[in-house]
Amino acid sequence: MSRYYIDCRDHPGDVKCTVALAADTREELLEAVVEHGRTVHGYEDTPEFRNQVMQGMKEGTPPIDKVA
Repeated sequence: MSRYYIDCRDHPGDVKCTVALAADTREELLEAVVEHGRTVHGYEDTPEFRNQVMQGMKEGTPPIDKVA
């Protein structure tokens, strides 16, 4: 079974964030990332934001040795 992830270190912004989120399904990851994006980064839950999240998903698990 594949896992999917998004690593905030890959998306620099105003908030220096080192969180990486992973899930077994794209749908589960989408919901987690949207909630994180809303509460931590101040993004609005829009279709455009959800599309960007889906485009940014990677298969596997986030690397643990990545430097922020």
